[in-house]
Amino acid sequence: MSTSTALKDDERPGGGRFFDRIANRYDLLNRIVSFGLDIKWRHRLLSQFSDLSTNDTILDVATGTADVAIAIAQTIPGVHVVGLDPSTGMLAQGQKKITAADLGKQIQLTEGKAEALPFNNNSFAGACISFGIRNVPDRLKGLSEMARVTRPGGKVVILELSEPRDGFLAPFARFHVHHVVPMLGALISGSAEYRYLQRSIAAFPPSDAFADLMRQSGLQDVEYIRLSFGSAHLWYGTAG
Repeated sequence: MSTSTALKDDERPGGGRFFDRIANRYDLLNRIVSFGLDIKWRHRLLSQFSDLSTNDTILDVATGTADVAIAIAQTIPGVHVVGLDPSTGMLAQGQKKITAADLGKQIQLTEGKAEALPFNNNSFAGACISFGIRNVPDRLKGLSEMARVTRPGGKVVILELSEPRDGFLAPFARFHVHHVVPMLGALISGSAEYRYLQRSIAAFPPSDAFADLMRQSGLQDVEYIRLSFGSAHLWYGTAG
């Protein structure tokens, strides 16, 4: 990739520099636009790693401000976490939280992108990405990289927002996604570009189609759970 192409990718809505600009308000934004449900959803993600052992290491891709990395370290005794993100601003916010929680020995943050993970094959006992796969331009490559660096039998877990497509509450949830989320996002983040969130949720593939993409990446035993009337989904599979 040329320098100009890399810069363009980094500047796009959902890219590293975009999140640099909203890093100090990102946690508040998540709480408000999800009505606080993002915390509950992350707990569902953590439950997928309940069988890990002391000194195992998990990779948290698109770690952002390190909410998931911190939750893993606090929930699973003795487990180490490597958090990776393309936004230096988000990582800086995450490092402050890690230091405040006295988790510096368990969590390491590093800059990088999902499509080119700087780790050897089979380096991790498990890998996850929360609310980040939408922002990966080449999702199949990102998933393939996560499968590559996860040891055989280890879980790869994906938590992502989605647009409710059926059910009594679906119209209300879609109104929230299409109108309330962009408005609050622009207000809280100070960036009108945050309307990309609504567009990216609407454009994200249906749950079955994304599960097929995970299988194409080499993951096995892929399944998914519908969360909060379809406002989010949790997909998981095992590395081969």
